[in-house]
Amino acid sequence: MAKVSDKHLIMTLAGSATKAKVKASGKKVIAESTTKINSAAKHLVIVESPTKAKTIGRYLGKNYTVTASMGHVRDLPKGSIGVDMENGFSPEYTVMKGKQAIITELNKAAKGVATIYLATDPDREGEAISWHLQQAANWKNIPIQRVVFHEITPIAIKEAFDHPREIDMQMVNAQQARRILDRLVGYQLSPLLWRKVQRGLSAGRVQSVALRLVVGRDREIEAFVPQEYWTLEAALQTEDSKSFIARLHGTTSAKERLELPNEDAVVAITGDLQGTSYSVSNVTKREAKRRPSAPFITSTLQQESWRKLRFSARKTMQVAQQLYEGISVGSEGEVGLITYMRTDSTQVAASAVNETLAYIRKHYGTEYAPKEPRHYASKSKGAQEAHEAVRPTGVVRDPQALRAYLSSDQFRLYELVWKRMVASQMNDAILDQTQVQVEASGRTGATYVFRASGSTVKFPGFRALYMEGVDDDSEEQEAVLPAITKGQALSCQELKPDQHFTQPPSRFTDASLIKLLEEHGIGRPSTYAPIISTLVDRQYTLRERGSLNSTRLGQVVSDQLTAHFPDIMDLDFTANLEEMLDKVASGEQEWVPLLTEFYGPFTEALEKAKEEMPRVKVEEPTDEICELCDRPMVIKRGRFGPFLSCSGFPECKNSKPIVQKTGALCPVDGGDLVQRKGKGRIFFGCSNYPNCTFTVTRRPLEPPCPLCGGLLVASGRDDAECVNHDYKGPAPEAEVAEAI
Repeated sequence: MAKVSDKHLIMTLAGSATKAKVKASGKKVIAESTTKINSAAKHLVIVESPTKAKTIGRYLGKNYTVTASMGHVRDLPKGSIGVDMENGFSPEYTVMKGKQAIITELNKAAKGVATIYLATDPDREGEAISWHLQQAANWKNIPIQRVVFHEITPIAIKEAFDHPREIDMQMVNAQQARRILDRLVGYQLSPLLWRKVQRGLSAGRVQSVALRLVVGRDREIEAFVPQEYWTLEAALQTEDSKSFIARLHGTTSAKERLELPNEDAVVAITGDLQGTSYSVSNVTKREAKRRPSAPFITSTLQQESWRKLRFSARKTMQVAQQLYEGISVGSEGEVGLITYMRTDSTQVAASAVNETLAYIRKHYGTEYAPKEPRHYASKSKGAQEAHEAVRPTGVVRDPQALRAYLSSDQFRLYELVWKRMVASQMNDAILDQTQVQVEASGRTGATYVFRASGSTVKFPGFRALYMEGVDDDSEEQEAVLPAITKGQALSCQELKPDQHFTQPPSRFTDASLIKLLEEHGIGRPSTYAPIISTLVDRQYTLRERGSLNSTRLGQVVSDQLTAHFPDIMDLDFTANLEEMLDKVASGEQEWVPLLTEFYGPFTEALEKAKEEMPRVKVEEPTDEICELCDRPMVIKRGRFGPFLSCSGFPECKNSKPIVQKTGALCPVDGGDLVQRKGKGRIFFGCSNYPNCTFTVTRRPLEPPCPLCGGLLVASGRDDAECVNHDYKGPAPEAEVAEAI
């Protein structure tokens, strides 16, 4: 068997890279090869994408031809369920539309080669792609080897090609089982929803559980009843005029915190404290350590990129894929900058850890590097420890050094991955924490206890580089307290009562929903982004200022499925199914019995639902009146999105698109300026079109220009510009940030 020599690893693939267009179905371009086919090549390497092929091609010698399959080439048919339930759930795979030409080209490239290496991604999906390639191309009398690497670097490529293996059919069967499960559910529940709710709907095995979580959270928020409560703070001062704030905790006679349910309770205490003295009854100091977070896995990468970059899960994975497959970095050419981004393992190769520690010592000092490397245990259920965490392929590639070669999104995500990895191997942050207890005797004889907490950074450790984001930014920040000793007398400058109301739970964001799915063991690294994207694309949820809000359609679908398919919508049931799929991948479970056990109860529930599930109209009332029959208009959803329809349908068939008003008026004829969309871009125009053709590309603002009274448009987060002259400055009202 041929091995990749060190010399080969530094040679560029012979021949200039080309993008040969492969045509099928007339003029349609269906694929681009990324490496010129060399008739003298001894080995054929197949990956999924042209970018990945180009990057790998740089590390292989002239005896290797690298080309791309453009992802999957076979799948279950679109027009039918494609699974023979009576014959062991045998799948009926077909070559996907447009992929036969690619298979033909791969067969041409395979002629005369000594070995075919299948180098698709190192997960179940990648294993299945390799198996489908082998089955579809039907290569005969050619040795076929599977090579797996988690980063596209010379060392990783050499290691993979020096240790090829056979296709892992256990991983393939796990992927087949998941695909068939999803097909059985989707192709039989979706038509049911078409009949009972409306056409065009879809149901998925995992997406439906995620939808139930979103709907449940929204209803919890709607049902929430705020409860009033008060706090009382004392502005205290030491003898040397150093000030700090302490909050009322309780009394010395009571162990629990004192509740202040209303203003009367606060007034009674403030009256009791009038003219009293305050003194420090206790000072507690301790040293606290904060450990850095583990390097990223898929879920934490998606969560943190939402918190810090406001990237959706889908966008995070798209940008990460680019960084993994390779970016042109000056004279280096295409370089894979991060390891494989679909992983649930926090393990890191020893070589990468050592490189990181050396970087920390050089750039931060030896006091920032621990004596022993840090190791992190994976928390995810079924974590594949053979994988690595998401990390830079080379810590020495500082983000700033790469900035000129990366797009803004690529740079920001790479910087996030780089900082997380470096910080994960740095020493703990050390804080000096102080808690002060202050007592004051009231006129009634009660002794009130006030508390204040503060901290100072004794040693920043990993915090010199990175701090993990939080989902809830309402966390209180501890203050820095002045030097205080026990028994010290204090003067009260002011008592500050404050009214509060309890708050409902926050709506889900990409980050918080992924976190909850992971906690329940629902979904796997490759599924989080598609789950959320499907909920949004199907209009079951809407993104509103970063939150995922369920629509009326999503609520109806969730209610119908929960009522008639309790197992499918049950969190524990779905999590257990995920564990069974993991066992198929590890060889502990056969996949056909797993499908059999699932399908029996499912078909029973399906037949029962066909008879018992009620028909539900999904209509949202509006204040708008139909101009043809004076009946109210309702919001319906069709294949192209929501629209307004007369509630008198089918007697009255009036319908029209939903108009999003901006609140601003057209400077030409005074009509409402509304949001429109054309050729994929959003713009704003007069509602009286076609009689008035006024448009602007930036969002109009309701307040007029303070100089001329003309139309203002948003400019950045907090500024505005006038369309009439050179005015540019802050918007008259703080509405710009919300409008963008």
